[in-house]
Amino acid sequence: MRAAELYRRWLDELWNGDLDRLAEAAHSLVTEDFVGHWPGNPGLAQGPDQLADIVRQGRGMIEGSTFEPAVGPVVQDGLVAARWVGRGHYQGRPVTFHGHDLMRLDGDRFAEYWVIAEDPTA
Repeated sequence: MRAAELYRRWLDELWNGDLDRLAEAAHSLVTEDFVGHWPGNPGLAQGPDQLADIVRQGRGMIEGSTFEPAVGPVVQDGLVAARWVGRGHYQGRPVTFHGHDLMRLDGDRFAEYWVIAEDPTA
């Protein structure tokens, strides 16, 4: 599978997909030894099940959240980089926020993830 297509699935199935299927999506997108890093929380997600839980929590904070690519993805030497825009509502007010993803591929799935994002709750 092409890396750009895998990243599109990352957004479509995990960040925009059915909440009841997050674990299934995570298992199809990341390796069993996947590690996800968030600012101030290196190694926060260990494996697909923890990733699905973190995505569920994040999406639960922003009502009706949607994510779409703004730049990229750019693929080089087993790494995928992209900028995205998120939209939704926080405490009844509309919010728009941006972030950057950097991902390391291992075969046909992501093995490591780093994200830098604006805080839509601030």
